[in-house]
Amino acid sequence: MRALDYEGLYDACYMQVYSFLLTMSRDRSLAEELTAQTFYKAMTAQSEFRGEGSELTWLCAIAKNLYADEQRRRARHSELAPDAEAAAPGAMEDSALDRDMAFRIHLVLHDMPEPYKEVFQLRVFGELSFQQIGQIFARTETWARVTYHRAKLKIQERMGDDG
Repeated sequence: MRALDYEGLYDACYMQVYSFLLTMSRDRSLAEELTAQTFYKAMTAQSEFRGEGSELTWLCAIAKNLYADEQRRRARHSELAPDAEAAAPGAMEDSALDRDMAFRIHLVLHDMPEPYKEVFQLRVFGELSFQQIGQIFARTETWARVTYHRAKLKIQERMGDDG
């Protein structure tokens, strides 16, 4: 176990952790909040970093766990208060079509097995490099490239099947 430079770690990894959370949540404010919680937890739980992987991998694991906790909390809350959010109709046809296409892509992604789903989301929505994705999964850059391209083919096949 080694001592960490938290200021340097924050400077070096903030955008990557934020992008990772933004990819999963698709909500900027939630991603910002969870990123802050991730670094707070990392600083207060310094004994948990064993140095077996990179600091970024460790931070992303913390972030992923915090996101899962948040999803569980929201699910419990929504069960208690159904119909809390009313859907607003779109004002323009184009935005409705874009939303429909995005929804279809997300439906395909939802049914896609891991790690294809997460690798695709990190690359497309998180705009991470293949090297960074490989680091998150503790794999190689080549593994990230192959997994992304396989995911892309699966999406294209599924979108073709659905019309």
